[in-house]
Parts: sequence; structure tokens; C-alpha cells
Amino acid sequence: MSDLSGAVWHKSTRSGGNGGDCVEVAVNLPEVVAVRDTKDRDGGALTFSHVEWQAFLDGVRDGEFDRLH
Repeated sequence: MSDLSGAVWHKSTRSGGNGGDCVEVAVNLPEVVAVRDTKDRDGGALTFSHVEWQAFLDGVRDGEFDRLH
């Protein structure tokens, strides 16, 4: 389990301001990137290596996860 006590959390720029689905990301940790639910900050966090997180971001930018219409 990673130590997240030094995490600096930032709300996703894709999260709406109307109380909808929101996530926060901490990218300042040396070993992991952490992701948590803004509405349940004590509910735990998912952690990813920096390489895994970059692969996810690249996939998002490339449309890999876009819904089919």
C-alpha cells in the first residue's frame, strides 16, 4: 500500500461544477499517481504507476475509451 499522506489533490478539469461525477488526482508522489472520488475522500484511492497513468492519458487523448454511438 502506498503512503498518500503527502498527496496534493487536484480536481479533474473534466469534472463538472454541479456536484456531478468528480475525481481528484495526485501526481506529486514519487512512486504512484493516486485517484479518488471527490464525494468520498475517506473512501480510499486507486493508485497507478506513472507509466500506467501516462498510458491511460494517452489512450484518452487517442479516443481509445470513447463510446460508440
